[in-house]
Amino acid sequence: MSTIQDDEILGKAYDAQLMRRLVIYLRPYKWQVLLAIVLALAVSGLEAVRPYFTKIAVDVDIANKDAEGLLKTTLLFLSLLVVRGVVQYYNAYITQKIGQETIFDLRMELFRHLQKLSLKFYDKNPIGRLITRVTSDVEVLNEMFSSGIVMVFSDVFMIIGIVWFMFSMNIPLALLSLSVLPFLIYGTFLFRKKAREAYREVRLYIARINTFMQEHITGMLVDQIFNREKKAYSEFEGHNAGHREANIKSIFYYAIFYPGVDLVGAVSVGLIIWYAGGNALQGTVTIGTVMAFLQFNEMFWRPIRDLSEKYNIMQTAMASSERIFKLLDDTSFIAEPDHPKQFDTINGKIEFRNVWFAYNNEEWVLKNVSFTINPGETAAFVGHTGAGKTTIINLLSRFYEIQKGEILIDEINIRDVALSDLRRHIAVVLQDVFLFSGDIKGNVNLGNETISLERIKEACRIVGVDRFIESMPKQYDEEVKERGSTLSVGQKQLLSFARALAFEPRILVLDEATSSVDTETEILIQTAIQKLLTNRTAIVIAHRLSTIQNANKIVVMHKGEIREMGTHQELLTQKGVYHKLYLLQYKEQEVA
Repeated sequence: MSTIQDDEILGKAYDAQLMRRLVIYLRPYKWQVLLAIVLALAVSGLEAVRPYFTKIAVDVDIANKDAEGLLKTTLLFLSLLVVRGVVQYYNAYITQKIGQETIFDLRMELFRHLQKLSLKFYDKNPIGRLITRVTSDVEVLNEMFSSGIVMVFSDVFMIIGIVWFMFSMNIPLALLSLSVLPFLIYGTFLFRKKAREAYREVRLYIARINTFMQEHITGMLVDQIFNREKKAYSEFEGHNAGHREANIKSIFYYAIFYPGVDLVGAVSVGLIIWYAGGNALQGTVTIGTVMAFLQFNEMFWRPIRDLSEKYNIMQTAMASSERIFKLLDDTSFIAEPDHPKQFDTINGKIEFRNVWFAYNNEEWVLKNVSFTINPGETAAFVGHTGAGKTTIINLLSRFYEIQKGEILIDEINIRDVALSDLRRHIAVVLQDVFLFSGDIKGNVNLGNETISLERIKEACRIVGVDRFIESMPKQYDEEVKERGSTLSVGQKQLLSFARALAFEPRILVLDEATSSVDTETEILIQTAIQKLLTNRTAIVIAHRLSTIQNANKIVVMHKGEIREMGTHQELLTQKGVYHKLYLLQYKEQEVA
């Protein structure tokens, strides 16, 4: 499986394969793109013809002292400028709109793809870099869609138009004006190479900054508890300084290139004045022609400079699109069955048959695990940290694919069931609770409009969190900040418990769900659990053995294998691993 950690790699400035994939996003807007190209060409044509009016005004109207003709030429010139301004406005509006529409579609496709990817993908790819894909890299493509592809036509057409007018007016003067072009081409080649290297460094440091910021803002509590602020500050300073230096390097190359283009243009102007001025004194070249060539010269270098910028846009776009498509091409998602079996209603029987699983290669986390939980039963899983307890529930929800064996619900292999159908019947309450920014009501029903407010209130009442909610000013509409920062750990766990109950699952999974609540709250939850587990299959992963003594079945895990299985009393009688765990906790409670 590929990872998204190669920001330093830059591809070609133009890659036909990547461009073909990018053009696909323009297909829904093909008529708008065509109109934008036509308007861009019109702007270029109207721009290229401007110096010709100068020549007419000087060589014809002023030379013949034709005031009426000069007025007509001036009015035509002003009309030309007005028409060009209107066309340019619509061209700019349409091209920017195309850019916004395409990046909207691309961002939605990226987000949809990220939602499908398995947890294994997220285990190996930093979140900060994925955020860079959806934000910075997509924004780079916006520049290409809105001002790159379409405006290239405008610049190229303008150059062709200017060259045509120049040669049609005076061939020797046109050749002289373009004689400095080889120097510009050589300078552009050097600039392109250096700017490419600088851009590579900028992108690398942006990705590093995003990753660092995401990790350290999320882990700010740890930084502050262990007084790591200075250390974190120093590390961030290194990344930020690298980004600054890379940008300064890029600015340096631009600062050399653009004045260099102006210098080449100035040399061309000097040559025109020297050669054409001498010919004008001899009467072989008109003053209007000289003035028109000076205007043409100024206009010629502008699209040349713009094309260099477009090259940079294309360079960055190719690099960004390569990374974006690498992400979109990642197939690290759980495969859906071609012909999913019916799974509308279930009884809740769970069976693991000789299940083997490893997160990496053959470093087995579960080894030949087999057990059956009948409908309505509560099965508790206990064992030391790393024994494989949480892996069991991850595999049941099919967040990961097993390497060997089968997992069945109601005798149906979960690989033969659509993921949405499977997970619709399973509710999980994790130890590490995640709340979204919004309100309490939205964090219970998660935007599912079929879950009414009455059902939300009932779920909250059962778990005993209703008194806390109704004591707040806005009650169920009370704002929840990011990650539920204004709520206590116990309150967040109770809300997640109410969330699970509101979805009315047939299978309920509790992963250390009462580990962070006080004794009074735990008693409330245990009382609620006894009511809720009626006719529901439940899997409980618990650290405190006192909370699972009434379970129908207790499965003792040790180093990825099932060592013991039975009721609380049966396992105590065996005097095995469970008995040792129970005595250890009993002694800890006595000491406490």
